[in-house]
Amino acid sequence: MTDSPHPRETSDLFGHGAAETALLDAWNSGRLAHAWLLCGPKGIGKATLAYRFARFVLAGGGEGGGLFGDAPGDLEIRPDHPVFRRIASQGHADLESVERGWADDKKSKLRSEIVVEDVRGIGHFMSLTPAEGGWRVVIIDSADEMNRNAANAVLKVLEEPPRNALMLLVSHSPGRLLPTIRSRCRRLMLQPLGEEVVADLLTRQRPELGPTEVAALAKLGEGSIGKALALADEGGLDLYRELLELLHGLPRLDVPALHAFGDKVARPENDGSFRTVTELLGWWLARLIRAGGRRGAGMAEVVAGEGALMERLLAAASLEHWLEVWEKITTLFARTEAVHLDRKQAVLGAFMAVERLARQGSR
Repeated sequence: MTDSPHPRETSDLFGHGAAETALLDAWNSGRLAHAWLLCGPKGIGKATLAYRFARFVLAGGGEGGGLFGDAPGDLEIRPDHPVFRRIASQGHADLESVERGWADDKKSKLRSEIVVEDVRGIGHFMSLTPAEGGWRVVIIDSADEMNRNAANAVLKVLEEPPRNALMLLVSHSPGRLLPTIRSRCRRLMLQPLGEEVVADLLTRQRPELGPTEVAALAKLGEGSIGKALALADEGGLDLYRELLELLHGLPRLDVPALHAFGDKVARPENDGSFRTVTELLGWWLARLIRAGGRRGAGMAEVVAGEGALMERLLAAASLEHWLEVWEKITTLFARTEAVHLDRKQAVLGAFMAVERLARQGSR
């Protein structure tokens, strides 16, 4: 497994030409908004775009344009450029990045949210004269993780933005932000990546994966290279196959196999596997419901045979009942994480809820 580079170290951006053009046009117009909300699903490249634009701004508007030259045609800054190198090493005096801080002095675990201490210095930083005579830039990744006090501190800065200061807020769920923060930012929506783009990026970043694995993970990623990489690293494809193998036994589950599966993913050392399974089961049930809503239009298979399984389950119960099961399982897994319930029992309970509904239709 190869570690994925941090967005500040990433030079390339794929699949977001329209978003890049919007930023470039705003820059070239001379009327750049002081705050941007970069929105879209998690793992599609929003933070990569934020750092790409920050490099461009801090380099004075790119390498191809200039005061007396043509307007720059893209946001590209080469990896050997001094600005790129300093940002990658977290050493640029005019860039401040805000992420979740450490929960303890040992730096063994990140906090669950961005707190006011993480953002307290933003206002002062942005009000200073830029060290290199250009701009001051702040990136918050992600703004959704700010608690109320942190959000209020950021709002104060947005209400009275300093000159030549730019704030880039990455958001997976803009509806969770304060309406007053949203109203003071220009929103830029990024779309999920195409399946072929995800497959290409997977091949580049995980060259050990074979073509069949890449194709399946690209489908599971649903337009998010971040999700596809996480699934690859957590053995998500194998877990998905095991999950489907269990479901293929419906209307009667293989109980010993289910217990073995529950034991495996519920172990404390398999923290990532448990979360992956909860996401995959919820995602698969949501696909089942969408497939039923399409009235026979079908849905591309990730693993051979799952289309026939979906048809069988959709014939066993109504969409309304499958939606109820999906909601019940989603609530069960969320509660398990929130109050630390027994993970194996949560997995067993979720599969048995599916079994009960499938058996009703087989009577």
